[in-house]
Amino acid sequence: MRPALPLLWLLLAWAGVGVAVLAGGLPRWAWWAFPALLLAVALIDLLRLRRLPSPQVQRRMPESLALDVRRDVQLSLQADHAVSLDVFDLVPGAWHSEGLPRRLRLRPGFATTLDYQVQPPQRGAFRFDGVQLRLRSPWRLWHQRRVVPPALDVRVFPNFVPLTRFALFSAEQASRMVGAHLKRRRGEGTDFHQMREYRIGDSLRQIDWKATSRARRLVSREYQDEKNQQMLLMLDTGRRMMASEGGLSHFDHVLNAALVLAYLALRQGDGVGLHAIGGEPRWVAPKRGMGTIDDLLRASHDLQPQPVATDYLAAATRLAVLQRRRALVMLVTNVRDEDIEDLLAAVKLLQRRHLVCVASLREQVLDQELQQPVDSANEAAHAGAAALYLEQRAQAHDALRAHGVMVLDVTADALPGALVERYLSVKRDGLL
Repeated sequence: MRPALPLLWLLLAWAGVGVAVLAGGLPRWAWWAFPALLLAVALIDLLRLRRLPSPQVQRRMPESLALDVRRDVQLSLQADHAVSLDVFDLVPGAWHSEGLPRRLRLRPGFATTLDYQVQPPQRGAFRFDGVQLRLRSPWRLWHQRRVVPPALDVRVFPNFVPLTRFALFSAEQASRMVGAHLKRRRGEGTDFHQMREYRIGDSLRQIDWKATSRARRLVSREYQDEKNQQMLLMLDTGRRMMASEGGLSHFDHVLNAALVLAYLALRQGDGVGLHAIGGEPRWVAPKRGMGTIDDLLRASHDLQPQPVATDYLAAATRLAVLQRRRALVMLVTNVRDEDIEDLLAAVKLLQRRHLVCVASLREQVLDQELQQPVDSANEAAHAGAAALYLEQRAQAHDALRAHGVMVLDVTADALPGALVERYLSVKRDGLL
């Protein structure tokens, strides 16, 4: 409960009465009568405000939101008595909001609605603690802050809207949309699809000689990529993923790319699972069907990179127990030379049963640093440090390749296309 501006003006007027009494313009009793009257009026107004029931509030908004996507929120307020108030929804901290606070005058028995917008900057679980109202007393001498229900728990997921545009396209078309450069050799998959007339470019292995003799023309067997294979997304949530580019953390870029890859793999009929390592561990066993996307979103929506060192060997040991069937393991991390011994030990363990691909996320600022003109000793030192770091990084990648590991050295922007391209090449070449 706090005094409002009109009450402060009345107190100032009391001081003016005192000046008038001293000047002889008003009788002495006026000095005492004015505050007595003011006190009586203020107390009555205060009691009326305290007895005033809080308005009823309803909030209309989805309980699931997309990262960095603006959504409308509607508040509906209704009171049994006329009341003036300011409205502010208790939006989770750090969220961007527009359209609040709002000053309203509620009429008895009539509902008043207002709209505003929120834009969540982070994935995870969040809570609207209620709606904050600042009520004004009937005579405007006091105002009081109240927090009224409803509270609301919401979840912010990765922005999967880009995935929906893939639904209208084939897997190959969708792959090209994310930048994958396909080198498909038609008819050289692993599952038999159909018989067709021989085409220039078909290999001799595709020719079905029995069918050729019956038809008296060359007939080829056409194959399609084998289905019901399994892919495991092994995502680093340690300190290496805390860097930020384009307003998103590296892990957000990784998660978005992983969802694109998962969607396309599921479209191909393969099973997709998730293994988060480094920070908070998460596990989703590989499953087929487009409903798996929902499982992956629920399991990963609140994952955040943590300032901890990722124990690759411990993660690989856990995966060896959880995933018995052979799978394509897509490990997405940021390879540093100081991690290479632990990473190599983990990869060797995984290679006993699985096909391993390591996608190493490269900071784009490093490439930009090398492209800058060098005009001073300080700029030369920066360029030299960047070049040395990239050289050590390349040596770590070469150490992985020497042990038969597929390595992708990519920036955050190129990650979706690189992952999809490598996944499709593995299927095309029948490596699983």
